[in-house]
Amino acid sequence: MRIFLAVCVALLLAAAGFIFFILPARIDADMNVVTPHEPYALSDEAVSLHDTLRVADLHSDMLLWMRDPTRWNDRGHTDLPRLRAGGVALQVFSSVTKTPSGQNYDSNTADSDDITALAIVQRWPMRTWDSILERAVYHADRLNRLADRDNSFTVVRTRADLEAVLAARETDPTAMAGLLETEGAHPLEGQIGNVDVLWDAGYRMLGLQHFFDNELGGSLHGVSEAGLTDFGREVIRRMDERGLIIDVAHSSPQVVEDVLAMTDSPLVVSHTGVHGHCEVKRNIPDALMQRIAAGGGLIGIGFWADVTCDDSPEGVAAAIMAAIDLVGIDHVALGSDYDGTVTTTFDASEYAVLTDRLLAAGLSADEVRQVMGENTIRFFLENLPAE
Repeated sequence: MRIFLAVCVALLLAAAGFIFFILPARIDADMNVVTPHEPYALSDEAVSLHDTLRVADLHSDMLLWMRDPTRWNDRGHTDLPRLRAGGVALQVFSSVTKTPSGQNYDSNTADSDDITALAIVQRWPMRTWDSILERAVYHADRLNRLADRDNSFTVVRTRADLEAVLAARETDPTAMAGLLETEGAHPLEGQIGNVDVLWDAGYRMLGLQHFFDNELGGSLHGVSEAGLTDFGREVIRRMDERGLIIDVAHSSPQVVEDVLAMTDSPLVVSHTGVHGHCEVKRNIPDALMQRIAAGGGLIGIGFWADVTCDDSPEGVAAAIMAAIDLVGIDHVALGSDYDGTVTTTFDASEYAVLTDRLLAAGLSADEVRQVMGENTIRFFLENLPAE
């Protein structure tokens, strides 16, 4: 009997070790792939230019995964060492808090949630297992604790915070800013007061929807194709009052129309492609993109094939060029969707290949500088609260 019990305990411990330590890393590695490749050939001009850039990216889902962000990992797309190797000065970190089973770009309902299982196997605090809001608060806590561990990394909440990081980079090229946003506003859980909870946690940009319709309105990938609900309109007004930036990357076209009609605040499409260049549902109509840009907004071009129709460095550069043709150079930025369960052909340490390919596509050095980071930095300096 003792031997039997010992064997049972050993099997349980082995199963627990696999579920809580090995399985999460395998899921991460399988879902966030960098296509194997030889080192990319780069021109001397591109290398010299890239060394002077302040790269900024509008969308990474790194906080969803429990790899150590202070070390160079052999899985996924981002961590602080790889971001620094790529010359990143500002990274927006998104909080993914609910995803439907069978997630797709065409039609999803809100009656399932794969993040619950991920939260359990990754050993998130129990409060996050049944609360979408607590998941967002936990992700903010993770990023804030990361800043406590790394003196050259700052979670920016104000224009003054960002200005301080940019000034520090003049003598410390490792200085980096992180900014928090939600991937969908369902962490509000239908309560307007939770806008303030997210604000206090450090969020300064909210995506309105993700892969399903929520309390605010229709998703680009939901079932209703609806616009803003009454609660959604209340949230937009509250976001304007607080100075929260609005991201419509996954919103239905009607939600985008409704938001444009009720606010003069510039909008962000944090990670997307251009519909006229890559005709898929994930990319909202070109006319809406142009209206967002006309209002001072920013369009972040993603790095994965579902939005670019070609995820090679040359293909991503071509998608960026299409965005420039559509909305103008001042409104185009990077929106990688790194670590967002996508496959890419280069990770955050390899940003110089995009600099090289943009030069080869015909952009000037100053135009490359804008797209690779300065447009995003300018946008946040103009739209974050002063202090």
